[in-house]
Amino acid sequence: MRAVRIDSFGGPEVLVPVDVPDPVPGPGEVLVRIAAAGVNRADALLRAGLYHRAGRPPLVPGVEAAGVVVEVGEGVTEVVPGQRVMALDGGKSSGFYARLATVPATHLVVLPEAVDLTRAAALPVAWLSAWYCLRRLARVTKDDTVVVKAAASGVGTAAVQIAAETGARVIALAGSAEKAAWAGEFGADVTLDTSAPAWAGEFGADVTLDTSAHPDDAEVEEVLRLTDGRGADVVLDTVGGRAFGRSLREVAHGGRVVALANVALEPSTVDTRDFYPKNASILGFQLTNLQIHGYDPRPDLRELAERVAAGVYRVPIETVVPLEEARAAHERLERRDNRGKIVLAVGPDISK
Repeated sequence: MRAVRIDSFGGPEVLVPVDVPDPVPGPGEVLVRIAAAGVNRADALLRAGLYHRAGRPPLVPGVEAAGVVVEVGEGVTEVVPGQRVMALDGGKSSGFYARLATVPATHLVVLPEAVDLTRAAALPVAWLSAWYCLRRLARVTKDDTVVVKAAASGVGTAAVQIAAETGARVIALAGSAEKAAWAGEFGADVTLDTSAPAWAGEFGADVTLDTSAHPDDAEVEEVLRLTDGRGADVVLDTVGGRAFGRSLREVAHGGRVVALANVALEPSTVDTRDFYPKNASILGFQLTNLQIHGYDPRPDLRELAERVAAGVYRVPIETVVPLEEARAAHERLERRDNRGKIVLAVGPDISK
């Protein structure tokens, strides 16, 4: 079968299309013909040798996908051949940048007919992460104000919609005016371009802040201004690095900061005085480790799929790239050009 493999760690150029033997499902596993695979930051970190469970090359990346069941291993009763499914890697799957992959049956969810395989491939990582962080960890309610960082990313776009559905007030932060405006299309009440020297306020009035002494203060001061000095009840930090320090300063008394990534790939310097006087909580999230410690993602994935099928959530696919061009997909991801998800078209049945 055709797959994209990493034979040595490095940049996008190490993603090489190759022919590899077809995998065979073992007990408790399912063989899936992959139609589409989501492209994630975790894939880029794995490729670079920076992922926390990278293993050793040769490796086939890919942690989320959708496709059709081909064969089931011994003891599998949850699915049958021919069913359309979405799959989430949990540390035991073969990578999804491949035409076929074996997946533990406990990491598969049968799809509603109204959800196509392209959108389904975008749900198991970004959407599940946003859902778990906001609904289970932060327990967002209609009375909350929620700050979503990197709101034009896959996780960010999902988080804006999930928070907005609860009735919460959503402040979306993005790295350009175009991305900020785009986040507003998904239910954000306020959008902020974090690259701009001046902010467009809640009522359209420009606010210019003097940030010559502390450049990072512009974002913090604007969040505080938009919340009448109180701060946000929930801050979803998808960036890490220096952004995490800002998140602690933006959260309200008794609020929750949820940290689920460090795409900045830099240390986060924390001043404890920014959160302990406010009795604020810092909540960590890492999907793979959550599964290792017993989390069953299937109920949450089913609920997400049902909401997508019902039209409650929109899953924006920024671009679909052929499997053989995985390198280009990674280059686009690392330039942060994308709004929404990048998906690899692995098989010909991607539109079904």
